[in-house]
Amino acid sequence: MIAEASWRHMAGMPHDEIHAHCLDAAADLSPELVEALHHVGPIILPRRNDRAFPDYLSRAIAGQQISVKAAASIWSRVEALCGETALMQFICSEQYDALRGCGLSHAKAKTLITIAQAHQTDGLDAQRLEGLTPAERAACLTELWGVGQWTADMMNIFYFGEWDIWPDGDVAARKTLERLTSKRRKTIRSAARFKPYRSWLAYYMWAYVDAPPDGETESASN
Repeated sequence: MIAEASWRHMAGMPHDEIHAHCLDAAADLSPELVEALHHVGPIILPRRNDRAFPDYLSRAIAGQQISVKAAASIWSRVEALCGETALMQFICSEQYDALRGCGLSHAKAKTLITIAQAHQTDGLDAQRLEGLTPAERAACLTELWGVGQWTADMMNIFYFGEWDIWPDGDVAARKTLERLTSKRRKTIRSAARFKPYRSWLAYYMWAYVDAPPDGETESASN
């Protein structure tokens, strides 16, 4: 189950108002969606910005498309490989074979090296990225080899805490919303009713199927 502290409403926080807004929006779409939101209850937006952004992005890339257990095992090898050296200082093209030896695919090893190179040129400074709009930030991130729109959406939601991101490329969120509304209606149109809280809608969908792709515990296609 999703950790209670990560997903459930805590008394005294303003998320009841957002929950009410989402329920109103859901009522225009389907009773099944309303029931699902009631079932999940008010939720909070967990932030995963307790580490440097390039490190978090790298960890998210490494964990995509594999099981949680496999991702944790591979990442522990990467951290052991770095030793006392900071991750972004250690990773470089000369470490490609070593990264592959940790279990990273060619694409993921290349992406991590690209991220490290971008960091060295201040291209991934968290403060600079914080000052961009979500769209500008996504455009900046997707310029990096191996970083797609799904990854940019996850960074916007989980690291930068953006409230109004609907990640239509996320299979779990999209398919769950589709199942609770209509297969004939585009999920982007349905999600638009939840503005300016579309990130909450995505959270509701993930929580409903117990599949949070938070860059730490769940894998998904880039």
